[in-house]
Amino acid sequence: MNVRETELAGCLLIEPQVFGDDRGRFFETWNRSRYAQAGIDIEVAQSNVSTSRRGVLRGLHYQWPNPQGKLVWVLEGEVYDVAVDLRRDSPTFGQWTAAYLSAENHRQLWIPEGFGHGFATVSARAVFCYLCTREYDPAADANVLWNDPDLAIDWPLSEPMLSNKDARAPRLSEIRADRLPSLAGMEASA
Repeated sequence: MNVRETELAGCLLIEPQVFGDDRGRFFETWNRSRYAQAGIDIEVAQSNVSTSRRGVLRGLHYQWPNPQGKLVWVLEGEVYDVAVDLRRDSPTFGQWTAAYLSAENHRQLWIPEGFGHGFATVSARAVFCYLCTREYDPAADANVLWNDPDLAIDWPLSEPMLSNKDARAPRLSEIRADRLPSLAGMEASA
């Protein structure tokens, strides 16, 4: 597999090796040893699948405390996937990276704990998969406004379909510091 650093330290774009012939294709979506060698040494606590239709935007979601790292990919369709560094004491706080993930390109994005995550569905339908480092914690659930002008994310959609929660999310500048992840806080809980 090919692993590339993004602009945000620790956030990785992964291109698995794909084996194919006239019968179809095969590739590994997770191999603990191989991913640990690439710097993703995690224990998977939860696995999720979501489906979305064209124009749906989910995010920007995060948990604090009890942050989740996520390895994400698409089984059907295509999404524009975004990770935002929300660690208030990080040198890249408030910066984002993005990649198109699709069933055709087989790319995965590793989103470390302390990052916000969201995606926009750009195909007719998308089946999106997540491996998470921690179980979902409703008390830690939080989000940031998808189109926060301070983040200036270059989404491929101008008027997406949003959940009520995502439509009412606060801007990053409106979130109290104790409700944002911190490098120090994650090191203390490790």
